[in-house]
Amino acid sequence: MDGFGKITLKLKEMYQMITLGGDAELELVDSLDPFSEGIVFSVRPPKKSWKNIANLSGGEKTLSSLALVFALHHYRPTPLYVMDEIDAALDFKNVSIVANYIKERTKNAQFIIISLRNNMFELADRLVGIYKTSNCTKSITINPRAFSKKDPRESTSALADRTNTPSKINSTDNDTPASAIKNA
Repeated sequence: MDGFGKITLKLKEMYQMITLGGDAELELVDSLDPFSEGIVFSVRPPKKSWKNIANLSGGEKTLSSLALVFALHHYRPTPLYVMDEIDAALDFKNVSIVANYIKERTKNAQFIIISLRNNMFELADRLVGIYKTSNCTKSITINPRAFSKKDPRESTSALADRTNTPSKINSTDNDTPASAIKNA
C-alpha cells in the first residue's frame, strides 16, 4: 500500500504539471481488500469539476492517462515505452507540454512515439519515417539536429550522408506515420 500512496501523490503532481493546474486522485474501491474491486481514477481539469476518467473528453483522458504513466515511471521506471499517437486528441499546447516532459524528465528511459504532430517531431532525438514506394515499404532514419543546423549552402544529400540516411527524405505516401524516437 506504500507504493499506491507514492503513486497517488506523484499522479497529483504530474497531472498538475501537465494540465497547468488540475488535480487527480486514485482511490481504492475497497480499502480492506484492495485487490478485490480495483481503483477509481478521478480528475479535476483546470476550472472544471471532478469527473471520473470515463466521463472525460479524448484530450482530457489522454492527459490523465499520461500523468498516470509518468507517475508509475517515477515510482518504478521501465527502460522502454512504445506509445502510438498519444498526441492525436491533444491541441498544440498540450502536445508541447507532453513532448517537453518526455524530453527533459525521462532521461532514464527510451520512448518510441508514433506521431503525426510537428511539435512532437521537433523534440525527438531521432525520426524514423516509414513510406511506401513501388509497392514496397521502406524506412528512413533522420537526426533532426543535422537539419536544424543546416548551412544554406549545404545540400540535402550532404546532410543525409552525415546522418547515414538516404538523401530522399520525402515520401509520396503522405498518410504514412513517422515515429519520433527519444533515446536515453
